[in-house]
Amino acid sequence: MKPYKHYSLKKHNTFGIHTHTDNFMEYGSEEELLEVVQMLRADKLSLPILHIGAGSNILFTQDFHGTVLHSCMKSIDIISEDEKTVLVRVSSGYIWDDFVDYCVKHGWYGAENLSDIPGETGAAAVQNIGAYGAEVKDIISQVETIDLRTGHHRTFSQEECQYAYRQSIFKLLENKHYIVTFVTFRLLPNGTLRLGYGNLREAVMTISPVPTLASVRQAVISTRKSKLPGPGTIGSAGSFFMNPIVPLSKLEELRATYPDIPSYPVPYRDSPIDNGACVKLSAGWLIQQAGWKGRSIGHAGVYDRQALIIVNHGDATGAEVLAVANAVMDAVRTKFGITLRPEVNII
Repeated sequence: MKPYKHYSLKKHNTFGIHTHTDNFMEYGSEEELLEVVQMLRADKLSLPILHIGAGSNILFTQDFHGTVLHSCMKSIDIISEDEKTVLVRVSSGYIWDDFVDYCVKHGWYGAENLSDIPGETGAAAVQNIGAYGAEVKDIISQVETIDLRTGHHRTFSQEECQYAYRQSIFKLLENKHYIVTFVTFRLLPNGTLRLGYGNLREAVMTISPVPTLASVRQAVISTRKSKLPGPGTIGSAGSFFMNPIVPLSKLEELRATYPDIPSYPVPYRDSPIDNGACVKLSAGWLIQQAGWKGRSIGHAGVYDRQALIIVNHGDATGAEVLAVANAVMDAVRTKFGITLRPEVNII
């Protein structure tokens, strides 16, 4: 196992940005990751270190002068199974949607609403991915890591991961040295389908009059494909911005001018203020109202089917994508007095 020099990252980011890294290394086991630790301690790899999954949540705006690591660990093991709970241990490099498909085919409830989200399992646990009223933290039991500084193993309980809306302890700068190796999920052999988000129930009923795990998965996939650019066809990173969380007073202020503004309840843990009196607004709706749906700067622009997504129309540079993002944020801030926060990691 040795690093590739001046390695192209175009195939390792779903935006399809032409960029390079000084060093690139893939590992296929914990033992190989520990070899990386030894190379770091011997000053044989250039710093800083960037660990990526499938590159579905990254925007490269320049070459990365350091070392990029990527997991090729792809295993799935049933730890325990009874009539109440199934525990499944999945390695970090396992494709997330393949795991969801595995769960649905085995009749396990919990992951089906998270179908068709691009990326790998380790990154899903770091990002706390979510869709259609579900978040991955809802089914995580524990997360195993290796500390790049020492090579020590550490297992984080679900509570220790400090999950919130698109947040976890692993996204904090001071914890970037923890590399996720395995995630254990707690699934239900006899669960309840979650159909209350948006028009999901209606979409499911068009497939099957009696909702099932398979029909929920099919409905989610069909809905996502109707709104989102397909991987390999148009470069993007999915939702570029997080839905903003604002105080109720801000919602009331906006409703005076925009009575149809959509809003959603916010769990107390996600509230940025102490009393929890907040709501979540639709970033896509705000962007569309600000006039940016379908608009472009150079080779990058806002997707014409879903305003939450910024796309690479061809040979966009990271700088062009970032220019679109900044223009969108400025427009929303000017029109609504709300600052959007990128969900995508900008490098």
